[in-house]
Amino acid sequence: MSENVKVKLENVSKVYPVNQKKSDKVLSVLKFWKQNEGDKFYFALNNVSFEVNAGDSVGLVGLNGAGKSTLSNLLGEVIAPSSGKLTINGKSSLIAISAGLNNELSGETNIRMKCLMHGLTTEQIDERFNDIVEFSELGDFIKQPIKTYSSGMKSRLGFAIAVHTDPDILIVDEALSVGDDTFSNKCILRMKEFQKQGKTIFFVSHSIRQIQNMCNKAIWIHYGEIKAMGDCIPTVGLYARFIKEYNSYSKIKQLEYKQEMSEGQIGDAKSIVLNKDNVSKNALLQMSLLFILFIFALLSQLGIIPLTEFLNHVKSGI
Repeated sequence: MSENVKVKLENVSKVYPVNQKKSDKVLSVLKFWKQNEGDKFYFALNNVSFEVNAGDSVGLVGLNGAGKSTLSNLLGEVIAPSSGKLTINGKSSLIAISAGLNNELSGETNIRMKCLMHGLTTEQIDERFNDIVEFSELGDFIKQPIKTYSSGMKSRLGFAIAVHTDPDILIVDEALSVGDDTFSNKCILRMKEFQKQGKTIFFVSHSIRQIQNMCNKAIWIHYGEIKAMGDCIPTVGLYARFIKEYNSYSKIKQLEYKQEMSEGQIGDAKSIVLNKDNVSKNALLQMSLLFILFIFALLSQLGIIPLTEFLNHVKSGI
């Protein structure tokens, strides 16, 4: 893959079993579950291929349930493809409402946990901590548990953390759809700074105006498949014409259309080669680290083990 290519998807699919028994779900996680001939799957993404270069800003558009968030989670290495190959050249960071935040812990603890997950040292976290808090504009709420936050406050904190971890690839999934315009404009200005630095951005939004303002490329995802992609203006124009027609439908016709398209996403897996071991090592490490951090952060909240002591141990190689 060329060094200029930051993200490349080759025939990527993400599927979920339909009507799977609870016991099968557990066995699937433990990798003892085997695919049976009659198993049905929901294709959240189906055979998706594209590549994005360094410095590109890509708008992701589509109806609710089209697969935008699934794609965002793949790009952020939160989940792994069911089949196909996903190559990411650099460090990615996903910004979505509540993404990676622990509701039981304070904003302060969440900052340290997420920064550590992104590979920052304790010294780097200390250096950037006040800047993150200041950017979030949360004030004294930063000391409160995340469960007391509004969706807008969670989005502020998530964005503030992500932009201070210096990612190569930034994925913003509807994080600017909540909260006030002043903070959204502040975030857009920061993203424009990233653009000047040649970073790659994926921007999910229902606002066509925001997409046109932010992006030079666009991808229209339609019920798990790519309907159109290319330069931003013509691609978004195709989507806008579809939306205009869709909005002219009656509510009943809209529901019928959605149901028909969703039913078309259910099928067997014969058309793809499911790979049960196709799990990102990075995602597994992040999940493991999140679990460990949660345990120690919980002990910290109870006053048993200081979180700073644990972070120092992590820095030392534990």
